[in-house]
Amino acid sequence: MERKRIAIVGVGLIGGSLAIRLHEKKISSRLIGVDANKEHEQKALELELVDEVMSIDDAIAASDVVVLAIPVDKLVDLLPSIMDKINNQVVVDLGSTKSQLINAISNHPKRGRYVATHPMWGTEYSGPQAAMRGAYENKAVIICNPEESDADALEWVKYMYKKIGMHLLEMEAKAHDLHAAYVSHISHITSFALANTVLEKEKEEQAIFELASAGFESTVRLAKSNPAMWVPIFMQNKENVLDVLKEHIAQLNRFRESIEKEDNEYLLKLIGDANKIKRIIK
Repeated sequence: MERKRIAIVGVGLIGGSLAIRLHEKKISSRLIGVDANKEHEQKALELELVDEVMSIDDAIAASDVVVLAIPVDKLVDLLPSIMDKINNQVVVDLGSTKSQLINAISNHPKRGRYVATHPMWGTEYSGPQAAMRGAYENKAVIICNPEESDADALEWVKYMYKKIGMHLLEMEAKAHDLHAAYVSHISHITSFALANTVLEKEKEEQAIFELASAGFESTVRLAKSNPAMWVPIFMQNKENVLDVLKEHIAQLNRFRESIEKEDNEYLLKLIGDANKIKRIIK
């Protein structure tokens, strides 16, 4: 498949890491960066993540493909106007929630040029300087409501993701948002809450630094994630997040009660039940 001129709107961790892969895998003939943060644009140029930076209107006009790698609240605001401006370009987003975004352009006359995706990859860091080589390799990407996209747009997006080493899953948007709440969004809330708990109770920062085990570090790693990215995700997926949070709080209460009552048998059962996750995640 011939190389494309690709505009990446949002040249931070997600967009910047994708830019590296697009260049490495010879998918792009030209990479155009767009970012509301001018320092990010300059950093992306310095790091050679993109070949040039442009305004969003100029980037759309100069590209064959428009990749949207910005927070989901900005996506909902921006996507309809981008769809208004394209001719036959492919538009693909990398957002972590899908239903609200898809609904925002469900009746747009150019709806078919848009492909809704969620690559299941990221780190706790942000900005162009956080962009990584080897990102996305052997990870899953969810393509939502593929039947609503034009065949050629869908074909190119699938080609891109396969070329950068991802395996593809297709899912209806509401189902995606539900599953994302269970396996991704709750992990971040738990990490944020645990970090706040420790910071509240342990006032000696040096003690946290010196005594933190590998287990603690891995559990709170996500607490370093960018709030500008995660607050909109929680708000857009509010119903599912609240549902899984209710169950999580109930599980925490079971642990609390078993310890309060010194119920060793029930505590063993709770931990034993949790160990069953080993069947799924090695």
